[in-house]
Amino acid sequence: MGFSFTTSTPTLNFTINSSSSSTPFKPPKLPLFWPWQKVKMGPMTVSPMGFGTWAWGNQFLWGYEESMDAQLQQTFNLAVENGINLFDTADSYGTGRLNGKSEKLLGKFITDIQGWCLFHLFVIFVKMCFWSSILHMIVFSGQKRIQDDIVIATKFAAYPWRLTPGQFVKACRKYNQRRYSLALAISLIVEFDEDWFSRASRDRLQIEQIGIGQLHWSTANYAPAQELALWDGLVAMYEKGLVKAVGVSNYGPRQLVKIHDYLKARGVPLCSAQVQFSLLSVGDDQLEIKNICNSLGIRLISYSPLGLGMLTGKYTASRLPSGPRALLFGQILPGLEPLLSSLREIAERRHKTIPQVALNWCICKGTIPIPGVKTVKQVEENLGALGWHLNSDEVLQLEKAASESPRKMIQNIFQTR
Repeated sequence: MGFSFTTSTPTLNFTINSSSSSTPFKPPKLPLFWPWQKVKMGPMTVSPMGFGTWAWGNQFLWGYEESMDAQLQQTFNLAVENGINLFDTADSYGTGRLNGKSEKLLGKFITDIQGWCLFHLFVIFVKMCFWSSILHMIVFSGQKRIQDDIVIATKFAAYPWRLTPGQFVKACRKYNQRRYSLALAISLIVEFDEDWFSRASRDRLQIEQIGIGQLHWSTANYAPAQELALWDGLVAMYEKGLVKAVGVSNYGPRQLVKIHDYLKARGVPLCSAQVQFSLLSVGDDQLEIKNICNSLGIRLISYSPLGLGMLTGKYTASRLPSGPRALLFGQILPGLEPLLSSLREIAERRHKTIPQVALNWCICKGTIPIPGVKTVKQVEENLGALGWHLNSDEVLQLEKAASESPRKMIQNIFQTR
């Protein structure tokens, strides 16, 4: 019996040769990224890409149905098995009676997940090799359970009734049983759903400490007096150990510098800033925010990195998605051909897909993209954005094509300057 093998990134393909038969053997894939390639975010290390869960519980925009939960769990498990450990959510994700559903599903999936990450499967294989013990000691010492490695970044809405730091902290704490019982009694009388009474994020997520607690948006544009209370709420959550780190979302350049300085003066580091950042939405504000983050040591998280789906190549002006997105897509897609054409050209040359190229551009710009996922197929495709990098010429080609596209993604109404 003879052995032959060939290596190619990211898989190893072995063939066992014998006089009677040829049996292919497919070992586990090599990791898309190694532990030392994870990204530092405050006191934590996270995967170069995370996944967003806005669609989990959102019926209005994303057509969520509870029958999708089993599929969502499969998407979560597949992501974790491939080394993804950053998941973004919010206490306001979920429509109507499903408010907070995204956090609940994440909590359930984290509790239910079994087994070990893909790296440990790889160890089983490499132990057959003479150098495996060295690799095992370097890379896998201390083998932690998957649950301990997952980083949840949740956003707290700046609701108008959150007027004090204490109210903001309550949004993070586990719910008070007595208060919940009162809410339940009231719900039986007036037919409210008891979960509407803000069962707090840590309870829904079933975790003792949230990875990153984020302000979902700034109130500087319409209620500046509330802003300081929200900032003090972040300070209180951090000091009480309810979160490992704090971050913001939808903060423009000026407000980002202000909150960074405010938190720093109180001994609280600003860990992350979320902003709409993609080839469809990059502009002066986004680039200024990115420069500020670089200078202040803040990690930039790119939300909507695929422009709600417009940068997937799946839709055209004559083939629009169902639901509210159709109106927006109908206005923007007709002017996107220069950008989509460049994405398609690079994708074909790289043997990648259009979404993988668009996500890789975000990574090349030094951000952590968090594309939303609802299906196993989406996870599999998005994972293909990892393990390689566009070259500088390709980055410039895409940015030139983006500048030549006449329509841009509309900015979030809560985005500040």
